[in-house]
Amino acid sequence: MGSFICDDKQVWKKTVAIRSRQFDSDAWRGAELWDLLDEDGMPVGATHVRGEKLPHGAYHRVVEIFTMNSKGELLITKRAPEKKPYPNMWEITGGAVVAGEDSLDAARRELREETGIEVANRELNLILTHKGNSAFVDIYIAHKDIPAEKLTMQPGETSAAKWVKLSEFERMIGDGLVPAPVCRRYAVVKFILVNNCVNVQ
Repeated sequence: MGSFICDDKQVWKKTVAIRSRQFDSDAWRGAELWDLLDEDGMPVGATHVRGEKLPHGAYHRVVEIFTMNSKGELLITKRAPEKKPYPNMWEITGGAVVAGEDSLDAARRELREETGIEVANRELNLILTHKGNSAFVDIYIAHKDIPAEKLTMQPGETSAAKWVKLSEFERMIGDGLVPAPVCRRYAVVKFILVNNCVNVQ
């Protein structure tokens, strides 16, 4: 008699996929959907509605774009007062990858939507992927020289933008003006920038 082997990961993927079908109804039409990932960052074949609790053990993908200018300054944006969590705090451009979208396209879209900056794929360099509690964050570096006054804010998302020296951004972190998750990722990104001889101040 042959033995039956149970692949726990495959069972988990099927379970998540079955449970996620509740989101396929018309009630969720028009909502933002995310592709669900397993602990290795691989798609499980299911989508998730933004704002709902993620299934246990599931992840989604997020992008973050550190935009630098030729002066070594970093572009930061202020979260809109109605944006939860962390309203009115300063952060790095970014957001969730939506269902059916790849990471690079999401990075281009988020930069365009939140700042009005258009970039080609070749202008975005993926420097690392950070695994958090519920998301894989793909972190990109872009280089652009655009005056802050020419940037376009996204209603409900961003309310202001400015270029700052890294030392100023670190003062803002010390003053509690930057969300904690952004602070943690910034520390790793700065290490990479400094050790790759990028012009930073």
